Amino acid sequence: MVSLHRTIRNMRRVGLREWWRQMQYIGDAKSGVLVGKDQFGNRYYENMNGHEEVPGRQRWVDFAQHDYHASQVPPEWHSWISHIRKDPPTNDPVIQNMTPPWQTPWVENLTGTRGAFKTYNTAAPKINAWEPKTISRGA
Repeated sequence: MVSLHRTIRNMRRVGLREWWRQMQYIGDAKSGVLVGKDQFGNRYYENMNGHEEVPGRQRWVDFAQHDYHASQVPPEWHSWISHIRKDPPTNDPVIQNMTPPWQTPWVENLTGTRGAFKTYNTAAPKINAWEPKTISRGA
C-alpha cells in the first residue's frame, strides 16, 4: 500500500497534471529521472531511492499511447527494465556497438488489430463443391 506521504511528495515533484495522469494509467504516483526515450515516444524512468520504491520496481516505462501493450517496448529497453542490463541503451556501449546498420527498426506486434498479417490463398482449389446443372425440358 502506498503511503499518503509518498503520494503527496510525488504529486509535488511531478506536478498536479502528471500526477493525475499517472493515477489514471498506472494507479500509482511515481517520480524519477528520465533515462531515455525510444522510437515509439515511450519515456523510461528510474528512481534509485531505495526507501521509496519496492525492490525491482524502480524502473518503469511511461507509454506514449493510451492503448499500450508489452510489444511496444523494444528489446534493448526491455532488457534494461527487467534488470538484465545495468545501463540503459542510451549509455550502454555494448548495445550501441552491437546494433548492425542493416537492422530494421522494432515494430510492435499488430495481432488483433487492423494491421495484423492475414494469409490468403492464390492457388486454385483442387476440389470444387458440386453444383447441380439444370437443363430445361423441351415441350
